[in-house]
This record gives sequence, C-alpha cells and structure tokens, in this order.
Amino acid sequence: MITIRPAREADLDGFLTLASEVEHWFGPMVHEPGFHRAVRAHIRDGAALVAEAADPATAAEPGLAGGLLFGPEPPTYHVHWLVTAARLRGAGVGRLLMAEALRRYVTGPGTVEVITFGPDHPGAVESGARVFYERLGFRPGEPADPGPEGGSRQLYRLDVPVRRG
Repeated sequence: MITIRPAREADLDGFLTLASEVEHWFGPMVHEPGFHRAVRAHIRDGAALVAEAADPATAAEPGLAGGLLFGPEPPTYHVHWLVTAARLRGAGVGRLLMAEALRRYVTGPGTVEVITFGPDHPGAVESGARVFYERLGFRPGEPADPGPEGGSRQLYRLDVPVRRG
C-alpha cells in the first residue's frame, strides 16, 4: 500500500536518493546546493509531498516511493519536480502523488503546467513521463528551454475547472 503525506525536513535524504536515480535524465541534483534549497523551501512552504510504501512486499528496499515539489500559486500551478523510485515505476505512485497534489493545492479554474522531456530525449520513453502526463489529461504544449544536461524539454498543460465542494 502506498500512502501520500506532506514532506518533512527529515525527508531530504529520501529526496536525494530519488534524485540520484534520475540524474542521468535531469542532470546533477544530489550535490547541487540549489536543489537542496528548493526541496527545503517546498517543504517549509507545505508544497512538497512524499509517497511511502507501507506494504512490506513493495518496501523491500528502504526509502521513499516517490516525491513531488509543487507550485500552488493560482491560476497557473506548476509541478516543479515529480519522481517515483525506480523499483516502483508503473505501480501508480506518480498518479497518487499527482491526485493528492491536485486535491490539496488546486482549486481551479486554472492550469497545471509541467516541463517534461522533449520527444527526442532518451528519458521520454524510458521514464514514461510523457505518456504518464498524457494519461492524466495533460496536453503537449510548446518546446521549453533545454534541461541542465542539454536534453530537450516540452511544456505540458492540464486545464482545471472550478472545483465544486
């Protein structure tokens, strides 16, 4: 079972472990002070979520199952960073993190934006990121500036209607 909760300062090492699994796609993060500051700022601002595997069968390896850094400022919300542990990719962790972020931070009307891999980036297929966002209803937008590793990026958008309560 996967549980989603707000991140705490003690989760920084877990974020760094997740980052180490994707640096080959995103560029350096683990030893970058700017990444550490960004994670801490999102945690402090209540805009970071983590996924934990509560089932011993899926938690054979210790650590976070996933993490998300979110920009909750309407009307244009931003997924700043979303990573699922390699051992759990395809198990619904990213979907759970996004569902909780939308529930917790997005009131609508508005748009959620994320910059992900461009179609020619090696991580586009291997990570499944583009298909992941498309399955959540995001639509591809314009190209974005290259990532720190030089790979192509593309903006994706999700329109969010007013949430009725």
